[in-house]
Amino acid sequence: MKRKAFTMKLKSGFEAEYKIRHDKIWPELKEQHSRAGISDYSIFLDKETLTLFAVQKLSDDNTAAELPQNPILRKWWDYMADIMETHPDNAPVEVPLKEVFHME
Repeated sequence: MKRKAFTMKLKSGFEAEYKIRHDKIWPELKEQHSRAGISDYSIFLDKETLTLFAVQKLSDDNTAAELPQNPILRKWWDYMADIMETHPDNAPVEVPLKEVFHME
């Protein structure tokens, strides 16, 4: 099992809306993540900087790198683009983080 962590940025004033949308996450999107080998996926918000910190577990045989081509994920990105910093194709701007410590 691998872990992946990254940050994203929320636009100002959309903290509550971000939570609402994720509380109603589409079942088909959750299914695609599971099929890709992603589990135990959490996103945390730093309210002061509007930085979103995401961490997920990836199976050793995961296909997460293929998800950006998935139509359901692309539709989710389009849905979220108005409240997050995104690239021109509506993919969220993600900054990968290097793990420097882990304790079980």
